[in-house]
This record gives sequence, C-alpha cells and structure tokens, in this order.
Amino acid sequence: MERWDRVGRIAGYGAALALSPYLLIKVGWVVGSVAGVLPVGEGFTMAEWVVLNTVTVGMAAIGIALALALVRPWGMRIPGALVGFCAWVGSGFLVSVLPFAAVGGLLEEGGDDPALPVWEGVLIQFGFLGMGLGLAIAVPAYLRRRWPEAFAGRIGDGPRSALPWAAALGAAVGLVWLYWAAGGTAGIAHPAERIGAGYVLGAVGGFWAVAGAVAVWVVARTRPAGVPRWIPLVFGWVGSGSLFAWSGWKLPVTLYLALAGPAGVTPPENPAVAALLHLCAVVAGAGMLRTLVRSGSGSGSGSGSRKGKTAVHRGVGSLG
Repeated sequence: MERWDRVGRIAGYGAALALSPYLLIKVGWVVGSVAGVLPVGEGFTMAEWVVLNTVTVGMAAIGIALALALVRPWGMRIPGALVGFCAWVGSGFLVSVLPFAAVGGLLEEGGDDPALPVWEGVLIQFGFLGMGLGLAIAVPAYLRRRWPEAFAGRIGDGPRSALPWAAALGAAVGLVWLYWAAGGTAGIAHPAERIGAGYVLGAVGGFWAVAGAVAVWVVARTRPAGVPRWIPLVFGWVGSGSLFAWSGWKLPVTLYLALAGPAGVTPPENPAVAALLHLCAVVAGAGMLRTLVRSGSGSGSGSGSRKGKTAVHRGVGSLG
C-alpha cells in the first residue's frame, strides 16, 4: 500500500505540472486576443473566442486543483462527493483525449488555427497526455486511501438489481458513434467535412460507451459471479464519465452551432441527430453512475459487509 501511495502521489504532482503549460497558454490566448497582439481563432468572433478559452482556462485550473487534491493532505478533508465528481468528469474527458493526442501527430491535419506555433501544439498535447496518465494512477491510489473497503469483493457478493436502462441507452449511443467511426453516413449531413480526428474521437467515445454499459450491466446483474468487483467498476466509472463529460461539453456547442451558424464552421453530423445523441449520452452517463452507486451500496459479505456499505455510502455513494 505504501509503494502504491508513493507512486500515486508522484503521478498527481506530475499531472498538475504537465497541465500547467496548457493553462498558461490559454491565459495568453485570452489576454493576447483582447489586447490585439494575438489573432482570434478562425471562424470565431472576439467574444466567442474569449468565452471559449476562458472556459478552458477554468477547466484546466480545476484539473490542476484536482490533481493536487489527490495527493495533498487537504484533499482528504474535501467532501468526497466533490472530489469524486471532479475525478469522474476529468477521467471522462481525458480518456478520449489521450488516444487522440497520442495519434494526433500521425494525422496530417491542421488544428483549428493554422497559425498555431509548433511548440504550443507540443505543450498542449504533452499537457493532455501527462494529465491523463497522472490521473489514471493518482485517482485509484486516492480512492484506495480514502475508501479502502468500497471496491472490495467480487461480482455476485451483493443482491441483483433491476435491469439498468441507462446501460442500454449508453450502449445504443456508443454503437451509433462506432458506426460513424467505421464510415457510416446515416445521420451525417456533410460527409466531406469529416476528418481523421473525428473518426478517432468517435471510435474512442463509442468504445468506452459500450464498454462502460457492459460493465454496469455486469455489476447490476451480478454475473459472472467470480470476477473481482474492481474490474467492472473501473470500466463502468470511465465509460459513464466519458458519456457524461464529453456530451455535456458537446451538447451546448452543437446547439450553438445549429442556432447561430457561425461562418466557416460546418459540423459533419446532422445537428438534430447529434444533439439528441449527446442528450441521451448525458442522461445515460448519469444513470450508469447511479446504478454503480446503488449496486455498490449493497455489496460486501461476511464481517466486512457493514464497513463496505458505510464506505460506499460516505464516499462514492455520495455522488448519487
């Protein structure tokens, strides 16, 4: 346990350090564009550019604070619901960013702004990779340290719950994304606008949606009984977070693009279809997490049952 904690603490500090350049770059973009010394991104007005990047500044600041909360003593005093929710959303965002950042250099496509200096692009990708990898290690270490009994046991220890409708909805959304990633055109209004980055993000998002849905189904139906409980919990946690976080971000953006129609920005998907999918994904992600929480509150057996229930209710269960 001590070795795992030590590695987790190093990973948390590394995540905060890796994302710091991204935060500074985004702050520079906002200040520079307002001052007139840096250009506004293509297809955006000044107000739109400042609002978009101010939001990402806030997200980066929250990410850095989260990474530090996972390793500093004051992080153990923060309400478990707040830390858990931020970790859930952050994991959901980064699980899709990591593969994209890893293969982004292999895709011969420019970003939103062709004037983006190479060094800025490298630092941004490094920040996402470092943050994602750091949280992947620091979050489990923090959870084990704060709620050691919550994820113990095996599938089948607790009672079977009702059929998880949220898992079925999440799987349906994921299958549509995988269909688009495989080249399907139903629901695609502008096929010529599709790029490699979109295929990668669609494939990753679809995979985690389906994997998370299957994991939640396994936990809820307590089959197969001998599987260690932490395995489907990890996939259910990440899959539900990916559905909720990315579609929670994409839904307002999709609605804005559909209603405002900014010049030079043409999403490939049909706006109505895309908005409906993102709405379903947000609902499914939240519902899948609730299923995990409710299933976890009834887990545990033998002398450790009461401890397990108490840990889940006070910790992860506070998210529900």
